[in-house]
Amino acid sequence: MDLIKKAYEISERIKKEDEFLIVTHIDADGITSGAIAFETLSRIGKDAKIIFLKQLDEKAAEKIADENRFVWLTDLGSGNISLLLRRKLEFVISDHHVPEMTYKWQLNPHDFGYDGSYDLSGSTTTYLVSRCLGLNYDLSPLAIVGAVGDLQDSREAKLVGLNRFVLEEAIKYGYLNAIKDLRFFGKQTRPVYKMLEYTFDPYLPGISGNEKGAIEFLSSLGVEVKREDWVRWIDLSREEKRKVVSGIVRVCMEAGYSYELIKKIVGETYVLLEEEEGTELRDAMEYSTLLNATARYGFEEVGLRVCLGDRDKHFRKARALLQEHRRNLSAGIKLVEEMGIEELEFVQYFHAKSAIPETIVGIVAGMSYSIASKNKPIVAFAYSEEGVKVSARATKELVERGVHLASAVREAAEAVGGSGGGHSIAAGATIPRGKEEEFIQLLNKIVGLQLKR
Repeated sequence: MDLIKKAYEISERIKKEDEFLIVTHIDADGITSGAIAFETLSRIGKDAKIIFLKQLDEKAAEKIADENRFVWLTDLGSGNISLLLRRKLEFVISDHHVPEMTYKWQLNPHDFGYDGSYDLSGSTTTYLVSRCLGLNYDLSPLAIVGAVGDLQDSREAKLVGLNRFVLEEAIKYGYLNAIKDLRFFGKQTRPVYKMLEYTFDPYLPGISGNEKGAIEFLSSLGVEVKREDWVRWIDLSREEKRKVVSGIVRVCMEAGYSYELIKKIVGETYVLLEEEEGTELRDAMEYSTLLNATARYGFEEVGLRVCLGDRDKHFRKARALLQEHRRNLSAGIKLVEEMGIEELEFVQYFHAKSAIPETIVGIVAGMSYSIASKNKPIVAFAYSEEGVKVSARATKELVERGVHLASAVREAAEAVGGSGGGHSIAAGATIPRGKEEEFIQLLNKIVGLQLKR
């Protein structure tokens, strides 16, 4: 396979260097990618430092150049190759975002005809390089956590493409199990009623954000909320789980949700066999959300240390950040409900200003599909230090109809003096304040042209 051959070539290039700077993204996929690269280099006796970036721009490139080390970019870099070359940096890339151009020392699924939104994440791409540098099969669960955190399993309710190659390797060597189960956050750690109360994707009318409603829903099904202790999903019998799933499906049908959405309520979930049952680290979805919680609030180093094995101080800190993260997401989706979503002909949007942190507004945008039109991409604005953060999300159906958010957002952002990129189904940008209206009108026009092709 040409992609695996390229991974081997990059691994050979890495072996020639001694001092590394790992540069990675500030989300679950980025943290796991960085952790895999860091641990891999450590195992082969290389000296490595790691930095986390929200975005790769001129200022960040200058900071990287000042380190005077060989650079390994993970989960970013492909969209900024010319910027890095202008700085005369020596670097390799393991990324899955749409590449700006071809580059000899880049491993990117798009260069080989794969889709970086579903076939490989930053972490699984980085793992493919790692496995060429030693017997690093034990890092495969981290790669799966990153892929799940990047929603690579969202289209089929399971991992597909080359992600599946990594998954099968993790299963083969006894690090992970793939099981069919409810695809909600909190199965390992939360009382069932709390799991349901904090489920907003999909939004469950009368249950999401409603503790009393969640308890009454379970009681109506004859499922106990408390025995000796609060009952978690993993404590329920198979019959009790079946009742709850059937009840959730009924709620979704009554809310008019599509068959496509409803069938993804149950799908493939991933259990990390070497992690303690009942903790966030046992389930790939919960693990990835824990990591996102550290990254979104400026504590990427905490997430990195958890990935590298810390189950004490940093794990406790990560859990505390996770609680704050879930509260903020809950507040964010309620705010969107209250403010409403503006609709144009081809896109829809909301402006959170400073009410939703710009680091989580993209997550809130994706969750907002539960209360918004499924027939248009959704765009969220939030103020940031650099100007205005733009986060755009689409559905699989929209992508199949021709929507490509990465190219649309990049074009609209550059036209108003900003920059952007990403994937066909999810993209982001930073634009100057005051340019939001011009940007959204341009984006509306571009998406309209994409749909009419």
